[in-house]
Amino acid sequence: MSKPVVVSIPHELGRAEARRRIDEGLGRLTSQIGAVGEIKQAWEGDLLRFSLQAIGQTVTGTIDVQEHEARLEVYLPGIFAMIANKVKGRLRDEGQILLGGPKKG
Repeated sequence: MSKPVVVSIPHELGRAEARRRIDEGLGRLTSQIGAVGEIKQAWEGDLLRFSLQAIGQTVTGTIDVQEHEARLEVYLPGIFAMIANKVKGRLRDEGQILLGGPKKG
C-alpha cells in the first residue's frame, strides 16, 4: 500500500508562470526521491499527473497548480513509505526553490 506525501508550496507567480516552472523543473523535483528512467507526465488543465521508477518501485503523484499555491501529492510505495518525512522535506525545499516561495519550517 502506498503512503501519500502532501506538500503545499506557496508562490506569488500566478498560475501560468508556476505551471511553466513546474513543467520545466519536474525532473529536479523527482530526482529528490531517487528517480531513474522515464518520467511520464500529463497535464489535465492545471493538474499534472506523473509517474516514475525509483529503485524498482513506481512512484505516482499529482501537482495541482493554483494561483497562489502548488499542491504536490506523491504516493510512495512500501520501501519509500519508511522515509516519507525525509522525502517530504526535500520536495518542499526543492519546490520552494523552483517557485521562489518563502521557506517554512
